Amino acid sequence: MASSKALFLLCLTLFFSISISKTLLFPLTHSLSKTQFNTTHNLLKSTTTRSLARHHHRHSHQVSLPLSPGSDYTLSLTIGTNPPQPISLYMDTGSDLVWFPCSPFECILCEGKYEPSATFPPPKIPKNSTVKCKSPSCTAVHNSHSSSDLCAMAKCPLETIEISDCSSFSCPPFYYAYADGSFVAQLHKLSLTVPTSSSPALVLKDFTFGCAHTALGEPIGVAGFGRGLLSLPAQLATVSPQLGNHFSYCLVSHSFNPEKVRRPSPLILGRYDEEEKRIGDKKADFTYTNMLENPKHPYLYSVGLAGITVGKRNIPAPAFLKRVDRKGNGGMAVDSGTTFTMLPASLYDSVVAEFDRRVGRAHERAAEVEETTGLSPCYYYDEKVFEVPVVALHFVGNNNNSKLKSSVVLPKRNYLYEFLDGGDEGLRKKRRVGCLMLMNGGDEKELRGGPAATLGNYQQQGFEVVYDLDNRRVGFAPRQCSLLWERLSKSNR
Repeated sequence: MASSKALFLLCLTLFFSISISKTLLFPLTHSLSKTQFNTTHNLLKSTTTRSLARHHHRHSHQVSLPLSPGSDYTLSLTIGTNPPQPISLYMDTGSDLVWFPCSPFECILCEGKYEPSATFPPPKIPKNSTVKCKSPSCTAVHNSHSSSDLCAMAKCPLETIEISDCSSFSCPPFYYAYADGSFVAQLHKLSLTVPTSSSPALVLKDFTFGCAHTALGEPIGVAGFGRGLLSLPAQLATVSPQLGNHFSYCLVSHSFNPEKVRRPSPLILGRYDEEEKRIGDKKADFTYTNMLENPKHPYLYSVGLAGITVGKRNIPAPAFLKRVDRKGNGGMAVDSGTTFTMLPASLYDSVVAEFDRRVGRAHERAAEVEETTGLSPCYYYDEKVFEVPVVALHFVGNNNNSKLKSSVVLPKRNYLYEFLDGGDEGLRKKRRVGCLMLMNGGDEKELRGGPAATLGNYQQQGFEVVYDLDNRRVGFAPRQCSLLWERLSKSNR
């Protein structure tokens, strides 16, 4: 009876401490090292390569983890209480686990991937905080094994497994592989503190996370915001559904230029009243599309893409982009951890053909730039303003009515990257170049077993993107994200 009362009081304390706020606002920071990439071509090539690798690895048995250097958005949290230790993590809607490096930490082949002086040292995690092998969290992270199998792996004796009494045995370490790296981690539980724009900070007790002592090619941890049991929103929702079941972010446009990012991108947990988010006379007008279930990748935020408009021509999407079948094929994943939008080859070729028909007749194709950046098509232009057709994405309408369309018109900067090419050691004169930032994700055969397309974070810049889990929908509204941060941070003071 006493233990039940103590449990009730603990839950009540947790609920009260969180329910005093219907919303939480905290900053996402975007950082691009000036020393990491010596040329624009090198930066773009690295970004296109990793975007493509992340997209393709969703169709294998590996886990796709971030991120393209220079295109990541990070949030800062605090783990533990004695003492509290700061951690910085990539925010990723395309995965469902929170993990980070722990001391002692060895990162293999990580040279040049990060600046140690600009990151927090790996926190020291107590050994007695491990998750037990019978825990649902252990089963979730080892999604191919039963809890009895996991306890056997943890060397729990047979007679103890039979009576479900393996409470002293820890969940076995798990292995994640991704585009060009991997890590081994173990599940732990500690208090997680989320700093907010107003006090007091939000504290989640017994927060489950992966602690990695060894990684290959991935020196920074990840805050998974996907639809799985162990994601940050899912764990938050267990004590505060109004915060965990509705979140949004608004990514400040950066054009890979750190000097353009003077304010953080707002990450909003919970629902603000639209009047609180109004900037001047402008009220957000959201376009919604329903989430689709993906049985093979249930953590993904999948939506249906009905087509793309280039100028005045509407290009219908193939049928498999509008839905997800029982094998997990099809649909489009909305992903904050992939930089550039990936399209299936048939749709990509049609979009490029129409774009080239409109632009190529007036501008020279920059074939060498295409080779060195991984983007295509690219064009040289001499005028101050490069005129290109408007590009719009048409999602399957809300309530999954395929005859209705939810349309999102992309700003030019979201699909055309403009920069100066040449001038290297006097060999070539400087010329203005513009490149389309949509990519060929592969043909239908290559895309089996996963999403047919990915909506990358570059194309999401300048929009508030809402993940409404209560109503199972994703929404988009054009915003001035830096002004939205100012507006909301002032209202929270």
